[in-house]
Amino acid sequence: MQYQAKYQHIITIEPGKRGGKPCIRGMRITVGDILGWLGRGMTTEEIIDDFPELTQDDIQAALLFAADRDNGIMLMAA
Repeated sequence: MQYQAKYQHIITIEPGKRGGKPCIRGMRITVGDILGWLGRGMTTEEIIDDFPELTQDDIQAALLFAADRDNGIMLMAA
């Protein structure tokens, strides 16, 4: 079975945006922003209340991306 990243259509990396950090759907919200908010105790619902442009899928994608990056797996859309 081939591994298929579930974040490939959500996580974007653009050299001129946020210093090339991985962002959510081309927005200026980074994976690191989401991880930081979760790490500080915000719930998914609180994050979406503060940033209604985000979805549950966006937050899940950020977590999966970070886990894959930590495990040395990097799959991005070509």
